[in-house]
Amino acid sequence: MSDVEGSLQFIGNATVLIRYAGLTLLTDPNFLRRGQRAYMGLGLSSPRLRDPAVRIEDLPVVDAVILSHLHGAHWDRVTRRRLDRDTPVITTTSAAGSLRRQGFRHSVGLREWQQHELRGPTGSVTVTALPARHAPRLANALLPPVIGTMLEFCGPEGRVELRVLVSGDTVLDRHLDAIPRRFPDIDVALMHLGGTKLLGSLFVTMDGRQGAAWVSLMNPRSVVPIHYDDYTVFHSPLDEFRHHIKMAGLADRVVYLERGETCELAPHRLLQR
Repeated sequence: MSDVEGSLQFIGNATVLIRYAGLTLLTDPNFLRRGQRAYMGLGLSSPRLRDPAVRIEDLPVVDAVILSHLHGAHWDRVTRRRLDRDTPVITTTSAAGSLRRQGFRHSVGLREWQQHELRGPTGSVTVTALPARHAPRLANALLPPVIGTMLEFCGPEGRVELRVLVSGDTVLDRHLDAIPRRFPDIDVALMHLGGTKLLGSLFVTMDGRQGAAWVSLMNPRSVVPIHYDDYTVFHSPLDEFRHHIKMAGLADRVVYLERGETCELAPHRLLQR
C-alpha cells in the first residue's frame, strides 16, 4: 500500500472531482448556471435550480473525464466549449463517436465490461464499463446508452488500493446484479439519485427506495449520494433516501457532501470529511 491518499469533491449534479494516485478525474461535467436550461432529449429541457460549486475555468488540470452518457445535464454546452479538447473522455461507444466529431479526439468508447487504463506519476487507474439501465424495459431504447464505471486505482507497485464505483444514471435492473459478483470489495460508491421523471411518469434514475436497495446490493464501505436536486425533473428528494437507507440499517455508510465540500480518499477506509 502506498502512502498516497486522495480526495473527492462534490461540484453539483453528477459532477465530482476525484484525485488519487497522482491522477485527477472529473465525472459527468455539468457547469450550467442556475436558470440555464439543460436539454434532456425527446424535445424536453429543464432549468438548473442550483449553481455548481466550481466554474469550469477554475478546475485543476484534468487527466480524464468519466462520462456515463451523452446528455445535456451530464455533458453540457459549457463543457463542450471550454474543456480542453485534448482531455480524454471515457464513455459509451456511441457518445465517444459523437465527441470525436465535436473535436474531442481522445475520446474512448467502452462496451460493458471493457477496460481502459490511465497512468499517472504515482500510479494508475483502470476504468471498467459497468451495466446500467436508464429506463425500464423498452423505454430504455428511447434514451442515450449509459454505463456505470468502476475506477480501480493502483499505487506504484501495481496493486489495487482503492475501488470507486460510479453508478451512472440507472434504475434497478437484474443486469446490475453482476457488478458486486465481479467486484465484491468496493470502497466508495457515487450514487446517482433524484427519481428523475420524463414524460410525467417515466422514472429514469433511482429514487430513495431504489437507492437504498442499490446500496444493499453493491455493499460498498462508503456511499456518497449525488444527482438529486439540481433540476426540475428530479422528483425524489434526498430526505426520501435518508429514510430508506436508515430503514435498511445502512445509514452509517453514507457521507452527505454539500456542493464544494471535499472528503478524503484513503485505501480501504471509510470516507473522512
